[in-house]
This record gives sequence, C-alpha cells and structure tokens, in this order.
Amino acid sequence: MFTGIIEQLGTIKSIEKEGENIHFTLVAEFTQELKIDQSVAHNGCCLTVVQLDENQYTVTAIQETLIKTNLSEWKVGTKVNLERCMVMNGRLDGHIVQGHVDTTAKCIGVENKDGSWKFTFDYSSNDVTVEKGSITINGTSLTVVDSKENQFSVHIIPYTYEFTNFHQLEIGSTVNLEFDIIGKYVAKMMR
Repeated sequence: MFTGIIEQLGTIKSIEKEGENIHFTLVAEFTQELKIDQSVAHNGCCLTVVQLDENQYTVTAIQETLIKTNLSEWKVGTKVNLERCMVMNGRLDGHIVQGHVDTTAKCIGVENKDGSWKFTFDYSSNDVTVEKGSITINGTSLTVVDSKENQFSVHIIPYTYEFTNFHQLEIGSTVNLEFDIIGKYVAKMMR
C-alpha cells in the first residue's frame, strides 16, 4: 500500500531481459534502507526488490506488468518516480494507492500556467475519473480537473514538477494510471 507521495527519483542503470521477464537495476538514494522482498512503487507500479548492491537495487517485471504499464519504454538513464510502501502508523498525505497500474494514458496537452502546469491525458479503458477526485499518474497522487469520458487534466505545482518526473513529460509521453480504489468499487457496484 502506498500514498502517491513520491520520495525521490531513481535512475535506471541497467536492463536485462530473461525470458519474458525484465530485470531493472536502479540507483536511488534510499537503496541502503531497502531490503530484499520489499515493495517499492516505480512510476506507480509495485515491484519487489530482488537484489541489493551498495547504492543500486534490482526489481523484476513480468510480462503482465510490461503489457499494462509504461515499463517497456524505460531505457538506461530513465528517471523513475519512487515510493516505498506506507508505514501504517504514519500520515496518509496522498490517497490510498495500491501500486496496481490499471492502464496507461497518453499526454495530449501541457500548458504552462505561469507558476504551475496543466497536463491533459487521454486513455482508453472503462475506468472513470471524477472532478476533484483522486488519480495516480506515474505513482503521483493528484486531483482530477476537467474530467471527461476517457480524458482528464491535472494541475501540477512547482514542487511536484521539479521533484517527480513530470518535468520530463511532453505531448505523446505514456504514463501509468491507477484510478481511485473507492471509485472503482462504486463503479463496479453501479454496473
């Protein structure tokens, strides 16, 4: 379980394919605090630490994960939003995030709003967004604006823009989406 509050950016150091699986090795400042078998959200995708080596660690993505996320687009040098799992006796600063990516979306608009940014995304799934509801984009907990069918926008403050990989997104970029868990349950009950 996560909160969608990004702790830091990690950098992909190496990528190794083994059968249908891909092993990603990342460099991150908090690596010394990790342990084998720990869950870490990578652009919102929960992956298990399988190897540690000084300031780098390795996680493995299976074919199912690669199909439903933007991980197959990662290259050596890619900056990835990272969050360690939630501590249950701490504050929940974002919203409840499972680390289970529902689908991907394409960035179709980036507007500089003189101190903030508006990003617009288009996706194709049956999931819905709700105006002022929660959405997780590349692991970042955000508030939906301009909610439409298969499209929504978010506004990004300077801190989020600088300390997540939002500053690298441009029109055409693919991002991971996790829709709000409560909204998913409500939508399922309404069907």
